[in-house]
Parts: sequence; structure tokens; C-alpha cells
Amino acid sequence: MRLKTMKGTMKVAVMTDIKKIEYTERPIPQPRENEVLVRMEYVGICGSDLHYYEHGRIGDYVVEYPFVLGHEPGGTVVEVGSKVTHLKVGDRVALEPGITCGKCEFCKTGRYNLCPDVVFFATPPVDGVFQEYVAHPADLCFKLPENVSTLEGALIEPLAVGFHAANQGEATAGQTAIVFGAGCIGLVSMMALFVKGLSKVYVVDIVQKRLDKALELGATGVINASVQDVVKTAMELTGGKGFDLAIETTGAEKCTVDAIKLVKKGTNIVLVGYSKSGMMNLPMSLVLDKEITFKSVFRYRHIYPMAIDAVASGKVNLKGIVTNIYGFDEIQKAMDNNISDRENIVKAVIKI
Repeated sequence: MRLKTMKGTMKVAVMTDIKKIEYTERPIPQPRENEVLVRMEYVGICGSDLHYYEHGRIGDYVVEYPFVLGHEPGGTVVEVGSKVTHLKVGDRVALEPGITCGKCEFCKTGRYNLCPDVVFFATPPVDGVFQEYVAHPADLCFKLPENVSTLEGALIEPLAVGFHAANQGEATAGQTAIVFGAGCIGLVSMMALFVKGLSKVYVVDIVQKRLDKALELGATGVINASVQDVVKTAMELTGGKGFDLAIETTGAEKCTVDAIKLVKKGTNIVLVGYSKSGMMNLPMSLVLDKEITFKSVFRYRHIYPMAIDAVASGKVNLKGIVTNIYGFDEIQKAMDNNISDRENIVKAVIKI
């Protein structure tokens, strides 16, 4: 039975031009038999949202207006399709935003994040979820335990990236790691590494307030690259041994070069951040001499249940990364503030 609140139209925030958000009304989506209708409660602002908002494109993905941003949602189920059995009205859920084909070689081998035909929220031409309702496959909606809020549910998406980075780096108990970047992805990568049992994780950034946030969330130590020699300081911290693993989330060439210098021989460097140009000049002779393995991250796979459990068990303080919460009517302000005040805003969330 459809609830009264689901009839008619819903409010949607649409991007109508570069750095311009307007509001419109659209029909409330009708869930199919294998879908649920979710009332959005929180949607995180991702770096990709900001890039589309500011530049209108990311590589080959070009925005066609009007366009809806937002792909980090948490909310409550308000209607279930006829074939959905594991969710019910009132369940609070985190939504995994990518719908894959299920037929390609990548889907069939469990690497569904690499599916070439994925339909992903807020990735042109697919709209995102800065709106009141969304219909989504039930299998991609993960029920939240009682002690996990829908705010945290929205942040399971970036946390999944952090766990995938840790998995790609083959993180194991007792290792020591260094994470470049203390933005949202750097911080969730750090927390994921601790869940994996690493003994020490150091974080590098050029903004002291972000490094303070890293310490607040459990970093073993931090290095301010704006005033400290990263390689010298890091080697001193490890007694000259270097690190078992490095995760690079900034996309900055210098950070990748420093990572090469700082990891031990025979170890992994995980690249998460995109560089502005897409190109890097790296000391490949040193890479070869140290037999370094590069891994990279494209979204995530098979992570949501584990990530939710990590939050529910208290191993990950997801709420701790949130620095700003804006109302649904403040999306334009939220986006502009994120761009103009990057030093102080680590993670912003929209309360729908």
C-alpha cells in the first residue's frame, strides 16, 4: 500500500549550470517489484560532486543540465516491491549507489565495481539523490542496525572506498602504514587500516586542522607537509625502516614520489586520488629497485556489510569525520562553502 506522503511530487535539487543549484518538483518514483522506495534523510557531499559543480565534468563524464548531484545516501524504506522479502517499511538503510549489469566478465568474477555498464548515482548522465525519495534495487539497500544512524548510513559509501583501499594494499595485522591526505577518504582509509589490525598509521597533509582531525580519530602521528620534510620526518618516526604500506588519496605527484621513497622493499602503494592532469613523473628506477607493487582503487566491491558492522561495533567513528551539516534548502551554500573553505570543511552532509 502506498503511503500518502508518497503520492504526487517530490522536491529535487538540480544543477542548472556551473555553480548553480535550483529546486524543482518531480514525480515520486515508483518502485519496481525488486526495488524499495527510500525516503532520503542524509546525503554526503563527495569530492566528485564538487568537481561536477565547479567544472561541469570529470574527464569524459560531462554534465548535461539539469543534473542531480549526490551519491552518498542514507534513509528509511517507505515502500517495498512485491518481490522484496528482506526489507520492510520503516527499515533504515544505506544505499550502494552503483547498479551493475551482472552479466559481464567483471560481474561474473565478483569484480562488479569494474563493470563497464554500471549505472551510478550522480555520474553523468545518471542523476544523483539530492532529492526526497529514490527507488533503488533492494539488494543494494543494506539494513542498518539500531545503533547506526542514517547519517552514518550515508557515510558508508566513502568508508567502503577506504576499506577497498586497505584490501587492495593487502593490509594485515601488525603493519605500519602512511596515508597521504587527511580529507574524508584519507581519514576513512586510516580508520579502515586500524580495523584491519595495523599497529601504527601516520597521516600526511598540508592543513593542520585536517591533521588535528586525524589525531582526534586515532592517527598514530601526523606530518604537516607545509612545514615539515615528509621523508625525513617519516623515516625518523619509523627508526629508518619505512612503512609496510602507503595509501595515497590526494592525487598529488609529490605525495606519490614520497610514498615510493618511504615504503619498504617489496611492499604495496595504493593509489586512490586522481591527479589533475592524469599524468605523473615518478622515479621508476627506485620503484624497480624496491620491487614496489602499485595498486589502484575504483570505488569498491563486497564492502557494505563489513563496513556497517565496523561502525556498529564501534571500531569506526564515522560521525567524527563530519564537520558540517546543511539543510536541504542550503545545497548551493554547502557547495560554495566546500569550495571556498576547503581547509576547515573535512566532510559536509546534506540533511534532506
